[in-house]
Amino acid sequence: MDSENLISRVKDCVSLCFKSDVPRFLGFLSAAEAAEAELFLRKSGAKYSFFGGYGEAERRYLGVFPEWCESADFPIDCVTVSYPKAYSLTHRDFLGALMGLGISRESVGDILVSSGTAVAFLSKTITEYVLSEIKKVGSVGVKLSVGMPEVLPEVSKKITVRDTVSSLRLDCVVAAMASVSRSAAQDMIADSRVSVNSFVCQKPVRTVAPGDNITVRGKGRFTVISSNGQSKKGKTILIYSKFV
Repeated sequence: MDSENLISRVKDCVSLCFKSDVPRFLGFLSAAEAAEAELFLRKSGAKYSFFGGYGEAERRYLGVFPEWCESADFPIDCVTVSYPKAYSLTHRDFLGALMGLGISRESVGDILVSSGTAVAFLSKTITEYVLSEIKKVGSVGVKLSVGMPEVLPEVSKKITVRDTVSSLRLDCVVAAMASVSRSAAQDMIADSRVSVNSFVCQKPVRTVAPGDNITVRGKGRFTVISSNGQSKKGKTILIYSKFV
């Protein structure tokens, strides 16, 4: 959803929580939407949290809570999909099947896929509809059930990379992470292909710090671990993780 509509809906969520004195929820938000919502929420004085159904969720529900409320169940169901391992289905296949039902994107959280199994996190309001309607994904017969498997399909793997950079400027760091020249990195930044902590950043001079999450469209996602020490040639030692 666009920024103006997002903030308007977050404001309504906060207002309804204050007026009714009961928890209120707003559907699954992308990482960028959650980050933008949190900028407003920090100033609102509201008690809030984000949860996507499991610890490492990328798409997360927003919950706003009255002061008396210590915890509340988010209206999220985990639906496990089983299908023959002989078939190869992807995230796009499952998302397409859900969107084909006319379901809004904010009703669908992360979809994790492995051989023969997929797990989809859904708003409780659509669960029964999905269970009754989806019998096939593409041309493959599937079986749906509510509940989380003992082991979730692996979200992603990370590798740790040690590199050196002449500076902790964003363009230098992106050049190292994406294995491109500094000028190419500057072009990526100018073209809005680089996000830092879920926000598009068009400032090549921005200083990168440990803990920053950097996404380079077409190149991957990275997290800065440390930037301590110097190499023998006087460059900064940069250690980061890369999602593969």
